[in-house]
Amino acid sequence: MKENKLVEPSMDFSVDMINLVKFLKANHETILSNQIGRSGTSIDANIHEAPYAQGTKDFISKFEIALQECSEAEGWLQLLFNANGMDEEAYKKQMKARKAVNSWEKII
Repeated sequence: MKENKLVEPSMDFSVDMINLVKFLKANHETILSNQIGRSGTSIDANIHEAPYAQGTKDFISKFEIALQECSEAEGWLQLLFNANGMDEEAYKKQMKARKAVNSWEKII
C-alpha cells in the first residue's frame, strides 16, 4: 500500500486537540472542549480509515469528511479564541496546524 502522507500531520493535529481538551476540562470548560475534541480527532480517524474504503467513492468521502471536520474544528478554535478561552500564541499554533491540514484539499 502506498504511504499516506496525511497520516502524520493529522495525527499531530489530533494530539494537539486532545491536549487542548485536557487543558480546557482542567479549567472547567466542557461545552467547547467536547466539540473541539470530536471534530479535531475525527480528522485523523477518517484519514486513517480512508485506505480501507470499500471503493473510490467511499475513499473520497473519507477525505471530504476529514475536510469538513477540519473546517468545524477551525470554527470552534476561533470561537474559543474570541471568547478569551485561549491565548493568541496557542490560537496561532492551532491555526497553523489547521492550515496545514486544510492544504489536503488540493490533494483531494
